Amino acid sequence: MNYEDRDTYGIYKRKSGHERGPGPRLMGADTLIGNEVFNPKDENLGEIKEIMLDTSNGKVCYAVLSFGGFLGMGEKLFAVPWSALKLDTANKRFVLNVEKDRLKNAPGFDKNDWPDMADQSWVDKIHSYYGTKPYMDPPRM
Repeated sequence: MNYEDRDTYGIYKRKSGHERGPGPRLMGADTLIGNEVFNPKDENLGEIKEIMLDTSNGKVCYAVLSFGGFLGMGEKLFAVPWSALKLDTANKRFVLNVEKDRLKNAPGFDKNDWPDMADQSWVDKIHSYYGTKPYMDPPRM
């Protein structure tokens, strides 16, 4: 299911004579959960199960992807830095520039055993794996 299918408020509906609503630059979080993620080779890497926000500063940190398993059994979850994802508006999905085999070996977790995503060593490990930089809060005065 893609973000247009999940749009219960008409965020992305074309208005007569106007551009679409706020998307794709600003999008509703609920419409993004359930979107598929592919790599540039057009391989399906899973779907977005959750979006993790830093509530102290309002930044989107991670998309939690599910990958593998069958009917939710044996499924592995991965926290992917939000900055590693690119929205593909033509295909209404996200693209993650990672090989499918590399994702299989990525640091992941079980749905019943989530990591401490605020732990700096965990943050460093995830961003190092995906080749992204953690966002930095501006210095406080």
